[in-house]
Amino acid sequence: MSILMTVDISIIILANIVVTIYINFLYNIDNPINQLFIGLQICLYLVFGMFFKVFNRLTRYTSITAITSIFFAVSSSSILEYIILGFFFKEPYMNLHVMLTYFIVLIVIISSRITWRLIFDYINMYHSKTNKKCHNAFIIGAGDGGELLYNTVKYKSSQLGLNFKGFIDDDINKRNTYLSGLKVVGSIDELSELVAVYDVDVLTVAIPSMTAEEYERLLDITRELDVKINSIPSIEDLATGEVAVTKLREIDVVDLLGREEVKLDMDMIKNQLTNKTILVTGAGGSIGSEICRQVMTFSPKKIILLGHGENSIYLIEKELRQTFIDKNTEIIPVIADVRDAKRIFEVMSVHKPTVLYHTAAHKHVPLMEYNPSEALKNNIYGTKNVAEAALANDVESFVMISSDKAVNPPNVMGATKRIAEMIVTGLNGRGKTKFSAVRFGNVLGSRGSVVPLFKEQVERGGPLTVTDFRMTRYFMTIPEASRLVIQSGALARGGEIFILDMGEPVKIIDLAKKVIKLSGYSEEDIEIIETGIRPGEKLYEELLVDKERSKEQVHDKIFVGNVNGFAYDEVMEKLEELPEDHSELAKELVLFANLSSEE
Repeated sequence: MSILMTVDISIIILANIVVTIYINFLYNIDNPINQLFIGLQICLYLVFGMFFKVFNRLTRYTSITAITSIFFAVSSSSILEYIILGFFFKEPYMNLHVMLTYFIVLIVIISSRITWRLIFDYINMYHSKTNKKCHNAFIIGAGDGGELLYNTVKYKSSQLGLNFKGFIDDDINKRNTYLSGLKVVGSIDELSELVAVYDVDVLTVAIPSMTAEEYERLLDITRELDVKINSIPSIEDLATGEVAVTKLREIDVVDLLGREEVKLDMDMIKNQLTNKTILVTGAGGSIGSEICRQVMTFSPKKIILLGHGENSIYLIEKELRQTFIDKNTEIIPVIADVRDAKRIFEVMSVHKPTVLYHTAAHKHVPLMEYNPSEALKNNIYGTKNVAEAALANDVESFVMISSDKAVNPPNVMGATKRIAEMIVTGLNGRGKTKFSAVRFGNVLGSRGSVVPLFKEQVERGGPLTVTDFRMTRYFMTIPEASRLVIQSGALARGGEIFILDMGEPVKIIDLAKKVIKLSGYSEEDIEIIETGIRPGEKLYEELLVDKERSKEQVHDKIFVGNVNGFAYDEVMEKLEELPEDHSELAKELVLFANLSSEE
């Protein structure tokens, strides 16, 4: 700031000297340099310069806004100077002096800023061009996203390793135009020729709202090209400030499914989480760890990361400490098994959480068919332990993660989730705790998800295995599901089973085809085979049975299901009667869970 002030004051002084000399020469007079004029002009300029924020802008990023600020500051100070001098002084040639110094000062100050910007640009452009590691790249989309990306990185090629050669846009009106000095060289349909002409090997999609169909078209066109495709972050991530526009990411199968962004009631969630103590069970898992990340953005007082796996808890703790280093949140890792009631009660008693997200569970359908007793211990008794401990310690809100597999469950995993729902909702009203559960389908990228499996199979050259070509599933991204779980908890009044809007079901075979396309292959290159349904699997998943459907919608993507079942005491009585034999235990669990849907 002081440097800019010094430069501008020097320009004002020199302008007044030059104008005085010129007027003396023009009228053949010998007027001295009027120090009062100079002092008055400097004072007025500094005042208006501070008002219009002329001195606290970086000259290396001089823009139209900065030039406009200089114009208003110089103009305002000159006009006020003219009024003051006209009222108090009757100096000859005063009007000419003020007018000439105004134009000289305005032009020279603006020129100084532009000159410095050009010098800075040249230096950075030179360093950028001499960087040998940069890959030639196109920006897909000559719109706001493309302009933002290019302006942010055009002098930082060494950081991204990209040297942008032009914009690609399908709007014919933009053809051969320039955006921030970079040319729009053609359309997506012309990529085959343009990639060869400009020797490009990276394409960066700068259209945050790009649809699934548009992504597929881009992949179809570039399949035979030896190019890498990445993208700027989503609108949602950019809007929340979670990532910068330069945090480029690979195109993912999520982009091809066209999931819409989740809009949350931020004030409601903030009221529930900010400066509160939050406990997450299963904090090292896919959903649990993402809930921890989302919760941290609301600056809780304390977050307890509870999990059975030592390594997974260590990893999420380390990540949160590094990512949220600016937060004052106390992060407490707790190694505990939800099946250990004494330990869970101890943790709850010590930390007294306000909000609890219960994500710990066994979720793998075929594995639980072979191990029903473990599903019983973890999913049912583990949930019972955590819920009863929450009730005993006056936790305000308890949110359990359920599953679409709890609907008409033909398998052990779904049955144990349905019984866990009954335990949670059955405890509601017995104390201060508001109990609720949230049902949703498969999450993309979670442990055991089909997408990572397909990617591994593609890397091995195939084939991709689908149990049944008719099979469909509901899919949601991990961040999307986690945010909606948090929103559901904020909406809970107690006793609800919330149903997340999963959109339209997706055929697993179609998902396999998308993964193949995303990997740069065609269906002729990678075979897809049918292997047969595994134990406990259903062809089609449901989120509700017909009689559970309710018209109550509490959020754009959250419904309240009209779900009934056995009372808490009835559930406990039934659990005591369960057989020890594995095959009989599995049958009884499934039978009891389905009977509850008939109540």
